[in-house]
Amino acid sequence: MKKNTAPNKQMFNGFSAPDTEQINRALAIIAQIPEDPHYFRPKGVEVAAVLMDFNVDLDTILAAILSDPRLANLNPKPNIKQQFGATVATLVDDVNWLNKLTVYSLEMTDQPSQTETLRRMLLSMTQDVRAVLIKLAYRIQRLKVLPRESYELRRFIAQETLDIYAPIANRMGIHQLKWELEDMAFRYLEPQSYLRIAKSLTDNRAQRENCINNFIALLQGKLAEQGVSAEIYGRPKHIYSIWKKMLRKQLDIDELYDLLAVRVIVDNLTSCYATLGIVHSLWQTIPKEFDDYIANPKENGYQSLHTVIIDADGNRIEVQIRTQQMHDFAELGVAAHWSYKEGGKHDAAIEKNIASLRKLLDETSSRKGGGDEALSESFRSELFNDRVYVLTPAGKLIDLVKGSTPLDFAYAIHTEIGHRCRGAKINGRIVPLTYTLKSGEQVKILTAKEGGPNHNWIDPNLGYLKTSAAIGKVKSWLKNQQQAQNIAAGKAILDKESQRLGLKILNLAELAKHFHQSDTDRLFEAIGRSDINSRQLAAFFKVPELEAPATSIQRKKPEAKSEISVAGIDNVLTSFAHCCSPIQGNDIIGYISHKKGITIHRQDCENILHLDPEKQAQLIAVNWGAKKASYAVPIVIHAFNSHNLLSDVTQILAQAKIHISNAALDTHPDFSALLNLTIQIENTDQLSQVLNKISQLPNIVDVKRKT
Repeated sequence: MKKNTAPNKQMFNGFSAPDTEQINRALAIIAQIPEDPHYFRPKGVEVAAVLMDFNVDLDTILAAILSDPRLANLNPKPNIKQQFGATVATLVDDVNWLNKLTVYSLEMTDQPSQTETLRRMLLSMTQDVRAVLIKLAYRIQRLKVLPRESYELRRFIAQETLDIYAPIANRMGIHQLKWELEDMAFRYLEPQSYLRIAKSLTDNRAQRENCINNFIALLQGKLAEQGVSAEIYGRPKHIYSIWKKMLRKQLDIDELYDLLAVRVIVDNLTSCYATLGIVHSLWQTIPKEFDDYIANPKENGYQSLHTVIIDADGNRIEVQIRTQQMHDFAELGVAAHWSYKEGGKHDAAIEKNIASLRKLLDETSSRKGGGDEALSESFRSELFNDRVYVLTPAGKLIDLVKGSTPLDFAYAIHTEIGHRCRGAKINGRIVPLTYTLKSGEQVKILTAKEGGPNHNWIDPNLGYLKTSAAIGKVKSWLKNQQQAQNIAAGKAILDKESQRLGLKILNLAELAKHFHQSDTDRLFEAIGRSDINSRQLAAFFKVPELEAPATSIQRKKPEAKSEISVAGIDNVLTSFAHCCSPIQGNDIIGYISHKKGITIHRQDCENILHLDPEKQAQLIAVNWGAKKASYAVPIVIHAFNSHNLLSDVTQILAQAKIHISNAALDTHPDFSALLNLTIQIENTDQLSQVLNKISQLPNIVDVKRKT
């Protein structure tokens, strides 16, 4: 099969000799790709050519060329990091990920929160924002070849462009790309409306050009008289922005007043305001249409003066006045940063835009303003580098705090799903409930038919939950459960006490009032908690206190049982699984083994959750007994400094009378250290207390139970 002929190297003129040599090496790699007459989708060289209009740097051009999807078919594949450096390799990886992203669905068009979340996810997972520039150029090329795709795919790609990529281009300030993306996508989605607006613009072109030329000639002469040097030209209106305004104002294209537009580029800031004064002295103005975005820049850094005048024939003309640097920034946005970076004082707007690259458009409100019609929608910026974005099995995006677990995800879906969560699968693989979620992962929650959360879930040292909302839901459930148990216990205790005292209690409301309880349920709850005892009840009824059996108010202490009770039977041969190291307080389950009797696992143990269906019949219900026992629990401690780490930790464990059965300390050249310990723990409360004490030692980064 033929190889590709060498791409046109002339398109990359303007780079230094060493830079050109690197570009040629990248082009030589592309030239090795076998020709495929059926391949018509974007090629890296074409994308790089688009980016040449945006003053991007060498790394961006190299990454655009080398992110060509066809490179995946080369054998052997080029080592991009070795040949072109880590930065280019990272950019290529990011672009390849963006090109393979398949999260978007047409349903998101009617779900603004989902499209917003997807845009945030897209940028949050991009290590270098220049990869987004390259992706936008890929999308331009993709739209150009859409006529060769099916009708359904054309509409899908076009709608995705309007929902995801054009807003990102707008937020980054790359308006030239935004307008092109919008107009091309609009042509596929609304071809008749597109052609009607385009035809109207063409039919009235001569009249508009004559009006604009007269305006320019008069203004140019007056500016020359005042010694103001300026470049003045008619500014094209973009078809999609015209259509949006027609919809918003419920007007036909012939009724829109601002299809006539002129841009004035001057040398400096003083000339901007001088030009504005001349314009206002020559023509009647519309005061409410004046905006000073130089004194008050848009949030994305855009600066310009905007005004609308009425000429002698009654035509309304929109005039924009700005310096060349303001114009470059408005047209090229973030990409322009690299053309200014080599020297001189950095423009504050550029620096602000670079600092806010990982913020994204939120289109929940609208206000007037911007560099053009494309900037008429308002936005607010929101940092999201502390967020994680994961998907449900149905493809819905869920936005969570970074560090969230499958349990946090379950509670974000629905409170009941969180309560009944017993396991999770990430991309089809079973993981512990303490697993830390990563953006882009698909999460499936495994639930029980009934049951509720475990008290351990709200222990910060055990790592089950990260989000405050989920923790609050668990606390509320536990409180309600405890409340219900106390109410039931209080009813039973009051009934026994009334029988013991030989009384028939008729007025519970009076009893509740006497003990300062708001209602009878609170009365029963107080009795169940032992806040109200038998002596107090007897005093209320003016009955001498009798010698009451211990069961009247308090439960008898249970007799000592064996460590584990299997299906209600004690003294059964059991052993603890090393894979999950259960300790008293964990939810547990037994697995009947032919050699070791019954092996005790945590209910969220990966091996139990992943058990073959035919082996699930060997599971059996087990419970903790009251007999004290200790269990081997592995923990890991990460510290900034290894100095005195082992002695400090062992001192804490000795004070808590906790035995260490194994210890391993790994130190690193930067003096940080990992201390792995296996300690003997009686229950989860004891584990939580000791982990909390260790975490308060100096230089401790993290301490947790190993899962």
